[in-house]
Amino acid sequence: MSMPKQTTPSAFPLSKLAIGLLVLFSTAACAQSPGNDYMDATGLARLKNYDSHRISSGNSFVYSNDDSKRIMPGETLEIANLSGPGMVTHIWVTVAQNEFGWPRLLRFRVYYDGLKTPSVDAPLGDFFAVGHGAERDVNSMMVRDSSFGRARNTYWPMPFRKACRITITNEGNRVLPIILWHVDYRQYASLPADLGYFHAYYRQERPARSGRNYAFLDTKATGHYVGTVMSVVLTQISWFGEGDDLFYIDGAKQPQLYGTGTEDYFNDAWDLRDASALWTGTPIAEGELPGSRLSAYRWHVPDPIAFKKSIWAGIEHSGWTSNPDGSVRSGFEERPDYFSSVAFWYQKGVNEEVTEPPYGYERLPYGNATQIAVEDSIDQVTTEHGTASVLRDVDWAKDILLFKAEGVGSKINVPIDIAEDGRYALVADLAEFSDYGDYTALLDGQPTNVDTRQPATSEIPLPGPEIFRNYLTELYVARDRTLGMFRLSKGRHTLTFVCQGKDPRSVGYNLGINDVVVEKVSDSGAGADGVKEEEEGRQREAVKPGTVVYRGRPLSFYAGRLKSGDGSERVKAIRVIGYFGKEGAAAVPELAAALSDSSAEVRRAAAGSLGLMGPWAVPALPSLGKALSDQDAYVRSLSAIALQAMGAKAAPAVPQLITALSDPNNYVRMSAANALGAVGSASVAAVPALIGRLEIPAEDGFARGDVAHALGEIGPAAKSALPVLKEAVGKRRVGAAAEEAILKIEGKPVPSYH
Repeated sequence: MSMPKQTTPSAFPLSKLAIGLLVLFSTAACAQSPGNDYMDATGLARLKNYDSHRISSGNSFVYSNDDSKRIMPGETLEIANLSGPGMVTHIWVTVAQNEFGWPRLLRFRVYYDGLKTPSVDAPLGDFFAVGHGAERDVNSMMVRDSSFGRARNTYWPMPFRKACRITITNEGNRVLPIILWHVDYRQYASLPADLGYFHAYYRQERPARSGRNYAFLDTKATGHYVGTVMSVVLTQISWFGEGDDLFYIDGAKQPQLYGTGTEDYFNDAWDLRDASALWTGTPIAEGELPGSRLSAYRWHVPDPIAFKKSIWAGIEHSGWTSNPDGSVRSGFEERPDYFSSVAFWYQKGVNEEVTEPPYGYERLPYGNATQIAVEDSIDQVTTEHGTASVLRDVDWAKDILLFKAEGVGSKINVPIDIAEDGRYALVADLAEFSDYGDYTALLDGQPTNVDTRQPATSEIPLPGPEIFRNYLTELYVARDRTLGMFRLSKGRHTLTFVCQGKDPRSVGYNLGINDVVVEKVSDSGAGADGVKEEEEGRQREAVKPGTVVYRGRPLSFYAGRLKSGDGSERVKAIRVIGYFGKEGAAAVPELAAALSDSSAEVRRAAAGSLGLMGPWAVPALPSLGKALSDQDAYVRSLSAIALQAMGAKAAPAVPQLITALSDPNNYVRMSAANALGAVGSASVAAVPALIGRLEIPAEDGFARGDVAHALGEIGPAAKSALPVLKEAVGKRRVGAAAEEAILKIEGKPVPSYH
């Protein structure tokens, strides 16, 4: 459908949410018990037949308020490992991270009943209803994201019969310094046979494939489809969303559910705009310019789509197109925009059909991102009617280039360097605060995000340039602001921010810039869409019953690709072998050999895979010790993580781990300290080096905490560290760990909730 060009935020009133909940529960309760009294329409007064439990990141040490954990690049953190029968009812997670697009770089997986294939496999952000690696609020029945998108909650029921394991993997390039979580679940004596397993699966096409509709899900199973999160990046001007949603059930030749337009599928009309409601919403709606982003959700909870044999769910990728002069070419034509999605469904058993999603940076909107820390170039920044300074370690390890502006017309000029000629998308990560103003952006003196077209359905000219309004009652770092797509030459360019005014409530005109992100846009598409893997997935060979498989294929299939596959296939196979855990031990010698490969990606994959095998990777210990001096910091850190997973069996590598404590990279030092702690008392030779790290005033605070923890795990043999540990008590990020370490070294009881 055609649409007006204004986008107006909207919020769902709490009173309506409460009424919706009451109606939902009342309907459900009455349907189950026709004689139910109205005074207990929700059934809350009925006694429950389950035990309530929670797994959280909470620190077991009573006197510590540091309930967070850290995840190194490439590391997988297990946040829950539950025994059944049971059902997960709620998950809350919050993250502090300074890597662009981190919600796309964190991979969220849920495994049932001891199987190797995850039934939930999606980027953390997309699973929680917001795409593109962005933070936004969502206020729906099944997902609630608050605190400007930093607090994420999901209420999807996830039943399991034997076990449920939940993991988060950091597939980015920076250490994740803070993550906290709750997993609330119930334990039952038994579960009904007709309960399906909850699934969620991410896929993408960049661009959407010509000549075929975009698929949310294409699988064979018995179950019901319950939700979609769809995200789009526009690669050309104009409205993309004339495509109809289509659902083909049980092999039907024609869709049983056939829609009328993209915004119609998301229960809106005449365009999509920022909104959040019970069953549908649009957390991101940036307009119709190249580089503009959209992300929307649709929960089919009141209207599940049942299937007995198979389902194909998807949407057309057609819309308005323009000629080079800006005039309208077509109102309904296939477009090469970038699509990504998460499909949500329940089914009988665990799905082994869906294929491996793209890894890490391949999931970012353009498959790459250069994050420019503009504050590091302050000596080259110029200003008009204001001054620039740098604020360090603001809002958990984020730095800000602060422009103290005098008023309307004040400017700050920020240099950005482009490595090669090409087409680029630019994003500015801007802070928001109570003394910040309203700004527009210029690139080399020209306005960004300007649309000079005349709308096809109105004579009212389109607005521009976009004004970024940065007032907020509290400091938030940092809101991603899309600036657009540009053809840029190699070399220096200037990004200028001009003050246009301020919110009446703001007490200043200031501006805070966290980073500027430059993403190279391929003219032929960004790749990594997974279509090849999906086609190969339909050619699986039968395996013997009882064979351990990952996505329907045995270890031998992936081991075969270690030698026969091309570079990318080999890397994928190496990663997958780690997912087999102890069942992949037969491939450890080949993984150890891969640690000497000329490709850093291969070495990273091998070290990460060995880290998932724990003590079964011990034969690779000599190679991992050598890899602690690899030229790539990512490999060094993952090698230390693999040694940590071996525990006391990694003792022969203590000398190399001691050397790694002086690594120039903070997350390598952190991983080495954690590995020494896992080795325990056999790491006594590392005590002097660990003390030395605590005595360095400039040492990273998180690394100091890990060093203190390692000394505590070494125990009484680390008594020479007591003086420096006592000095660290009460200090930020290390105090509680030092206090706990002192108790362990002195052999005193550690007050614990566990």
